[in-house]
Amino acid sequence: MHEQRPPALRLDESQKTRLEFAQRDLDEIRAADLAALDDAALILFVERLRASLDDVLRIIDETAE
Repeated sequence: MHEQRPPALRLDESQKTRLEFAQRDLDEIRAADLAALDDAALILFVERLRASLDDVLRIIDETAE
């Protein structure tokens, strides 16, 4: 049995760009050798992820209206 996908969201150009930035941040952090980073770099990564997550959640709220 195939799982049904939800309908695609209609995003404006700003929302698409914000999602692309969030995806790039996630891709970069996944590729990083976290064990080799110092504390400051790890904190910056966490802050970038937190900001990206916040932005994605805002986009979800915007499109749910």
